[in-house]
Amino acid sequence: MGIIGYIKEEIEVIRERDPAIKSNMEVFLYPTFHAILRYRFAHRLYRNGHYFWARWISQRTARKTGIEIHPGATIGKGLFIDHGTGVVIGETAVLGDNVTLYQGVTLGGTGKEQGKRHPTLEDNVMVSAGAKVLGSFTIGENSKIGAGSVVLGPVPPNCTVVGIPGRIVKKDSIRIPRNDLDQVNLPDPVLDAISELQAENRKLREELDIIKRKQEEL
Repeated sequence: MGIIGYIKEEIEVIRERDPAIKSNMEVFLYPTFHAILRYRFAHRLYRNGHYFWARWISQRTARKTGIEIHPGATIGKGLFIDHGTGVVIGETAVLGDNVTLYQGVTLGGTGKEQGKRHPTLEDNVMVSAGAKVLGSFTIGENSKIGAGSVVLGPVPPNCTVVGIPGRIVKKDSIRIPRNDLDQVNLPDPVLDAISELQAENRKLREELDIIKRKQEEL
C-alpha cells in the first residue's frame, strides 16, 4: 500500500472511531495519524535492515507525538490510538486488525524473556487507558482490557479483563463489535460473584418463609 492508501485508511479509521472529529482535515492534527504513518515507513526500513534510520524515525516520532512504536513491531490494518500520550509498543509486539489503544497503554516485556518478548493482540482487541500488557502471550480477538489493568497472562477470545493483576471475565463468547469502545461499563467479577450470592440468599429466604408458613398452617 502506498502513502495515499495509508492516508485514506487512517482518515477512515479515525472518523469511524472518534465521535469528536468533524472533518477530514482534522485528521492531520491527530498524533495517532502521524505516529502510525511514520511507523509504516520506519517498519519498512527495519525489515530491509536499515535499523539505525528506522529507530531514528521512531524516536523522533515519539518526541513529537508522545507515542512510541518500535519499528520492529508488527501492526495490522485499522490501528486506532486515541489521544495517544504515553503509548508504548515494544519491538516484538504483534497487533491484528482494528485494534484500539488509549492513552498510557504499554505493550511491553517483563525483562525475563528472550526472542518474542512482547504481547500479541488479535483482531478487534481494545486496551483502555493506562493498562499494561506485559509479556509474550496472546490477547484473543474481540477482547477488552479495562482501564488501569495489568495483564500478565494470556486472555481467550471474547473476554474482558479488569484489575491488578488482571482477572478474566468471560461474557458468553459474545463477539464485541468493532465500534464498541465503552471503557466504563466493564464487568466486575467480584461484584458479579457477590450479586450471585445475594440472589441465592434471597432464594433461600423465600424457601424458608414458605416452609414456615406451611408449618404454621399445620
